[in-house]
Amino acid sequence: MNELNLNPELNPCVSLEAFEARAGLEQQLCERISTLLSRGIAERGSAALVVSGGRTPAAMFQCLSEQPLDWSKVTITLADERWVDNQHEDSNERSVREHLLQNRAAAAQFMPLYNGEQSPAAGQAALESRLAALPRRIDAVILGMGEDGHTASFFPGAKELGEALLPEPYSACTAVIPPEAPWPRMTLTLPRLLASAQIFLHLCGEAKLPVLQQALAPGEIEAMPVRAVLRQSTTPVAVYWAP
Repeated sequence: MNELNLNPELNPCVSLEAFEARAGLEQQLCERISTLLSRGIAERGSAALVVSGGRTPAAMFQCLSEQPLDWSKVTITLADERWVDNQHEDSNERSVREHLLQNRAAAAQFMPLYNGEQSPAAGQAALESRLAALPRRIDAVILGMGEDGHTASFFPGAKELGEALLPEPYSACTAVIPPEAPWPRMTLTLPRLLASAQIFLHLCGEAKLPVLQQALAPGEIEAMPVRAVLRQSTTPVAVYWAP
């Protein structure tokens, strides 16, 4: 593991770690998340984890699923979700069920974002009420980053972006229609994600480095919404990258 040196004026809340191979990244990230969840269980009797879908975290999920935690005391939900049935190949919930909610982690409580309503806007009020059951402070949040600089479902150019990033009035989630990406989405809002002990930005592939460099450089948050996570000063963010 090596420290990435991408920006000499980096926000002190952000750390950058580079790994020679994805296996090393996955093992270390798995261990850190496991430690945070164990601490939450020890201190409060329960823990909460927010994860992202897609291909990138699948191997790490499998590693995490075998950790010797009291998974019955862990609640898992998603940072965002495509508004599709959980059997659809594009469903983040499906990915989490196939890769994380297995082995020992099969005992965890899972809180889906998709609730079967016709649209994310129609399902938002009911989901907002359900998300109130999460603890005020989440133990760990795992985010990704697209090559357009989006994270969760904070998409450049989405008309709902301002609402998703708005600190007040507080909302736990909001519906989003991406300008280009497929499917309407539901996303946890920025303040809900920042109400956590630790955020991890999990990145793989050489193509992500120039995007990260650009995101760390000056520029409008709306142009690269991941900057909203990288520039805040309330929650530590650890960027984990491997080629």
